[in-house]
Amino acid sequence: MKTSDNGKTRRQALQTLAGGSLALGALTLPRLVQAQAEPIRIGFPVPLTGAFAAEAQAVVRGAELAIKEFNDAGGLNGTKAELLVRDDKLNPQEAATRTIELIDKDKANFIVGSVSSAVQLSVNNVTKQRKVIFNSISQSDTINEAKDWSRYTFHECLNPHMTAGAVARYAIPKMGKKVVFLTADYAYGHEMARGFVTAGKALGMEVLADIRHPLGTTDFSSYFPKILALKPEVLIVCNFGRDQQIAFKQANDFGVKQQVKIIAPLLMHNGRMVDGHKAYEGIIGGTGYYWGLEATTPSAKRLNDSFKALHKGLYPTDYASLGYAGVRNVLAAVKAAGTVDTEKVVTALRAIKGDLYKGNVHFRSCDHQAVQSVLIVESKDKAQAANDQDIFKILAIETFDESKLRSCSELGHPA
Repeated sequence: MKTSDNGKTRRQALQTLAGGSLALGALTLPRLVQAQAEPIRIGFPVPLTGAFAAEAQAVVRGAELAIKEFNDAGGLNGTKAELLVRDDKLNPQEAATRTIELIDKDKANFIVGSVSSAVQLSVNNVTKQRKVIFNSISQSDTINEAKDWSRYTFHECLNPHMTAGAVARYAIPKMGKKVVFLTADYAYGHEMARGFVTAGKALGMEVLADIRHPLGTTDFSSYFPKILALKPEVLIVCNFGRDQQIAFKQANDFGVKQQVKIIAPLLMHNGRMVDGHKAYEGIIGGTGYYWGLEATTPSAKRLNDSFKALHKGLYPTDYASLGYAGVRNVLAAVKAAGTVDTEKVVTALRAIKGDLYKGNVHFRSCDHQAVQSVLIVESKDKAQAANDQDIFKILAIETFDESKLRSCSELGHPA
C-alpha cells in the first residue's frame, strides 16, 4: 500500500511537473513567436530636406512599393519587412550619425539609400566598419574603388562613368565636338565631367573649358557670358537636383539655349516635372529609367502599374525606380538566402540577376556595380506631350556590358 501510495505520489508529482512545464511553455510561447516575428528592418537614410529633397521623396515612394510587394508575398516565411526612413539632410556627418543610430539603436539589418555622392561615402564608411550591407542608390564612381569599397558595399545606381559615357557616345557625333562644361564643384560633378571626357576623347571631342560652380548656386548669369565667348557647339551641364533646374531655367531666360546646344549627362526627371517644358525643351541627357520604357519592356509596365496603384496614378521617376530596385533586390537576396544573416545575404545578392524593371541587370563580382542599360532621352516640348507626366522621348538605349565599365584593376580590385 505504501509502495502504491509512493507510486501514486510520484505519478502526481510528475503530472504536476508536466502540467507546470506545459503552463510554462504556454506562458513563454507568445514571447518566442514575438521574437520570431521581429521584422526585417531596412534602414533608409535620404535627404528629405535640402536641395535633393524631391529626389529623396521619389526614392522613398519606390522603396515603399518594394516593401509592400515583399510583405504581400508572405515575406520571409511570414516575417515581414519594415522601412526605417531617416533624414540625412544632405550632410555627410548627419548621414553617418543617422546610419549609426539605424544600426546600433534601431537594429536595422540592412541599409539602402543615399542621394548624394559625398553622403553615400559617409554612409558606406559606417556600414563597412560594422559589416552591414549597404546598397547605394546614388551616382558615384568613388564608391566602387577599392579604397572605399568593402564586401558589404553594393551599388544599385548607374555611376557617372556609365551615364556620361553613354551620352557622349550618342551625342558628340550628332551635336558637335567643341564643348564647354558647366560643372558642380564636388565629387558628382567632377566624376560626370571625367566620364564624358573619357568617352569623348575617342570621338575627337575638344574641351574648350570646364567652368566650375558651387553646390547650391542660385544665380548662373555670371557664367553665361564666359561660356558664350568660347563659342562652343555644345554646353555640357554636369550638376544635379535644384542646381540643374535653376541652370536650365536661367539658360532659357538669358537666351543661351538659342545659341548653343545643351546636354546633361544625367537629365533629372523631378526637375523637369517641376519646371515644365520651356526650360528643358530640346535638352538631351541620360537616365537610368523612364516610365515610357513600358512600350517595349513588360517589366517596366508591371512596375509602372504597381507604382501607380500605390501612389494615386503617379508614374515612377528615375529615382523612384532606384528606391524600388535597391530595396527589392536586398529583400530578394534575403528570400534566396532564407535568412537575414549578413554573410549569406551578401552571397545571395552577388548572384542576383534578371529583369526586375528595365531589362536584365546583374552585379559585377569585383565591385558589386549593377551592370545595366542607360537610356538616352530628349525633353519634349509642350506640343509633343500627351499629358503632364509625358516629358521625355527615348532616343536610344545603350545596353551595357562589363567592357564599358572602368576595369576592376583600374578600380584597385584583383582582376
